[in-house]
Amino acid sequence: MKIHQIGNATILVEYAEKKFLIDPFLGKKGAYPPIPNSIRQDQNNPLVSLPTSVENIIQDIDAVIVTHLHSDHWDDAAKEALPKEIKLFSQNEEDATEIRNAGFQNVEVLQEDTVFKDIQLIKTKGEHGRGEILKLAGLVCGVVFKHKNEKTLYVAGDTVWYDEVQEVIDTHKPEVIVVNAGDNQFNEGGSLVMGKDDVYEVYKAAPNAKIISVHMEAVNHWTLSREELKNFIIEKGITSNVLVPDDGESYTL
Repeated sequence: MKIHQIGNATILVEYAEKKFLIDPFLGKKGAYPPIPNSIRQDQNNPLVSLPTSVENIIQDIDAVIVTHLHSDHWDDAAKEALPKEIKLFSQNEEDATEIRNAGFQNVEVLQEDTVFKDIQLIKTKGEHGRGEILKLAGLVCGVVFKHKNEKTLYVAGDTVWYDEVQEVIDTHKPEVIVVNAGDNQFNEGGSLVMGKDDVYEVYKAAPNAKIISVHMEAVNHWTLSREELKNFIIEKGITSNVLVPDDGESYTL
């Protein structure tokens, strides 16, 4: 497989000779207002430019997976750029309806036994924060990819570390795990996605896996920088296990 970090949670996954675009956030730098009730209210989103053109990103895509409809995972630029007939997977019927209302004609709800071109796609649970903030954050999902010719891949999505993430790792034994690890937060309510301690829990649960940390430094409410996470993994002695890509960087695994 090849995993290409585009920006924020947007990744291209080449898996069993198919190409998936996950959580497309394709707007130009500064196209959208800052996420409210959080730091950096003077900075519009995305905070960074795409590493390549939108045309290059969406070229030859076989399917799109949208883990949830927050605007930094499914934005107006993506809705405009993607062909309306493209195969698109959503987490539930409510999201599918909204995506169809944007003109997309080939939308399927992920299940725990979805098959696409001989690739098994298994929807996984996530918690977009802890405690009261969950009511505001809403439902999210992740997805496990399986194919007889590939390593098992777990894209965790917008979730913190909690028992269901442990369960996915125990059940599916992924050899590659993508985590959203910018420790994004509002002014109150705590982490909405993984911070460095969550990443360390993922490592402890899957010490032989390659862990790729994305969703970093791209939207205004991030609190964990790439540099801080890199220093943390050096301190923990797990630099060969946890990868922190720059936008535009890719890994063949």
